[in-house]
Amino acid sequence: MLSFTAALFDMDGTLLDSMGVWADVDRHFFESRGMTVPEDYAHSISGLSFRQTAVYTKERFHLPESVDEILAEWNEMCEKEYVLNVLLKKGAKEYLLKLKKEGVKLAVATALPERLYKPALLRNGVYDLFDAFASTDEAGERKSTGRVYLLAAERLGVKPQECCVFEDITDGIIGAKNAGMKAVLVKDEANEKSRKESMHIADAYLEAYADWTK
Repeated sequence: MLSFTAALFDMDGTLLDSMGVWADVDRHFFESRGMTVPEDYAHSISGLSFRQTAVYTKERFHLPESVDEILAEWNEMCEKEYVLNVLLKKGAKEYLLKLKKEGVKLAVATALPERLYKPALLRNGVYDLFDAFASTDEAGERKSTGRVYLLAAERLGVKPQECCVFEDITDGIIGAKNAGMKAVLVKDEANEKSRKESMHIADAYLEAYADWTK
């Protein structure tokens, strides 16, 4: 078992069972413009901040809308889901409580804006378990640089080598290692490609939270 004094958690696909929300958002977004979602789209945007994703999408598909208009459209489509419906992944709350009981500091390190992750964490009863929050929009760089994890560690008041990052995407695992932290790849059905790419980089693979809660 890995040893760490601080745990940094991604949201979508890691703590939140929310990847289906984004699949629906992508489908509706592209269908409304007479397009289908490109096969490489989800993988291409993984690790980008919310705003970086909008910039990438606008530039790649030559969309007439502004970046802010694209962001507003995405927020309108998915905010209700995060406020009312998105659940934690099975066993995640129990694992967070276990870490908290053991004195491990907890932080969020995510590409989601606060307006989405905060209501989901509050409704699922785990928001107050976290000691710090950091987003890629605040860090200003995609996850692979490691900046968002270093920002979270700074806000926790811990050294990078004390931290373990829980992620479901390759960019996140690479970023954790670039930040000098341990990395755990969390299984998510929507990110099978990341599993194949990241298994040899991550320090551990977590198939189910229940496996580490015993």
